[in-house]
Amino acid sequence: MTTQTSRTATLNRQTGETDITLSLAIDGHGKNSIQTGIGFFDHMLDALARHGGLDLTVQVKGDLHIDDHHTIEDVGITLGEALHKAIGDKRGIERFGSALVPLDEALCEAVVDISGRPFLAWNITFPREMIGAMATEMVEEFFRALCMSARITVHMNGRAGTNAHHIAESAFKSFARALRMALSRDPRSAGQIPSTKGVL
Repeated sequence: MTTQTSRTATLNRQTGETDITLSLAIDGHGKNSIQTGIGFFDHMLDALARHGGLDLTVQVKGDLHIDDHHTIEDVGITLGEALHKAIGDKRGIERFGSALVPLDEALCEAVVDISGRPFLAWNITFPREMIGAMATEMVEEFFRALCMSARITVHMNGRAGTNAHHIAESAFKSFARALRMALSRDPRSAGQIPSTKGVL
């Protein structure tokens, strides 16, 4: 049976493009230390950790002399793998979570299912191509990589927004809140896998 203290993972992922060391504790307090070399991405991962209640450490050496793509996608892959490992057998979790999070004029919605089936439905657009040194198209790529590696289903919808920074931050915070809900423990089904199939 998965216990609270066991919901952790530490991974190192090395490729010809990136070298990533990542530690994750699901039942944390939002404490984090993040250095990806991309300032705005660090800001978004900080928001994800804080609003998701995750303790998160991410250290990356990436080929930023090329662009931001490999670093951001590979962090998504590694975080997804760590999340999958830390979740364990999914006994006693809520499984589903959803959140609407505003940031000034921006409003994004995230719906999460810890399903064992990787899928991302994406309906968020940005009014410009870059936020600092991060391409806005990489927000979707990050979440896609995370969902595939974590084996979770996620729907992300942009309800409103004109400021790219606000839209991205609303997206990360809504996902964090939905994930936190989905991973929380349901005292009424302790020890049970939340599926009619008996497996996720």
